[in-house]
Amino acid sequence: MGWLCLTRQGLFTMADDLEQQPQGWLSSWLPTWRPTSMSQLKNVEARILQCLQNKFLARYVSLPNQNKIWTVTVSPEQKGRTPLVMVHGFGGGVGLWILNMDSLSTRRTLHTFDLLGFGRSSRPTFPRDPEGAEDEFVTSIETWRETMGIPSMILLGHSLGGFLATSYSIKYPERVKHLILVDPWGFPLRPTDPSEIRAPPTWLKAVASVLGRSNPLAVLRVAGPWGPGLVQRFRPDFKRKFADFFEDDTISEYIYHCNAQNPSGETAFKAMMESFGWARRPMLERIHLIRKDVPITMIYGANTWIDTSTGKKVKMQRPDSYVRDLEINDASHHVYADQPHIFNAVVEEICNSVD
Repeated sequence: MGWLCLTRQGLFTMADDLEQQPQGWLSSWLPTWRPTSMSQLKNVEARILQCLQNKFLARYVSLPNQNKIWTVTVSPEQKGRTPLVMVHGFGGGVGLWILNMDSLSTRRTLHTFDLLGFGRSSRPTFPRDPEGAEDEFVTSIETWRETMGIPSMILLGHSLGGFLATSYSIKYPERVKHLILVDPWGFPLRPTDPSEIRAPPTWLKAVASVLGRSNPLAVLRVAGPWGPGLVQRFRPDFKRKFADFFEDDTISEYIYHCNAQNPSGETAFKAMMESFGWARRPMLERIHLIRKDVPITMIYGANTWIDTSTGKKVKMQRPDSYVRDLEINDASHHVYADQPHIFNAVVEEICNSVD
């Protein structure tokens, strides 16, 4: 049984030890213990992208500071319409948009990329303070946009991606024609009354129970060869969400390999969060700083653990701006995968309202 027999404190200690030891020690031991590599991530992502029907281009975009952002552009031949840029959430990557990319690139170019520190992008050392970590993410997105030569965009972000897309829109409003926030993380202040907190899903409780002072997904890496099985055990819903495309464990493998690497972006996320559901610098306190002429649409899953009342509060913060909030029935936090056809139709309607 191995790691399953560890005490809770022992698991905390082991997680900390594994992620804080010098890189030389890690590189000599972990490859034989942790069954992952960037090559394996590349291979499983390739299986996912094979499902695309539209023409696409996948490549690294090199930034001036030597970091690289893994980017997938769908329908690059489409001209004349504002491109849609999609930013994934915590622990995700470009592959999780597979149910959306063809549909949303029918009439315009779609760009999606792995956030710095996640997926196949570079995994640098982030600042350890919440403002510094957030700024590093936002700066990398703007540098990516400049390098790509995108004058302006419809910017869509899910979960952590929604938080960062909002922060980006505060700093670079002239680049955003419409901000689409999908179940955005990190908006509300943490309630002082526990009864006001929505019950988190079972998998999140399980993660929190072994989190302690380690990175959020440290247990996945500590588990070594049992790591892939943990993803399947705690998130069996992902296999169901993508069942129309994959009957096997492709998506679970993808999620595992995205998160079993050096936890660069994960460490930055930890610096930004007060606890898993709340940010140290709540976005609701800053949403009014986005220029008034930037329209915002907020899309929630009706069954999400995220606080959906945030949409109404954003409207109150921006009385002279366009703010629309809506919920999609029978969808949870990953609304884009729970109800992809409805989600795609809603997003396409928004995009068509831009041009």
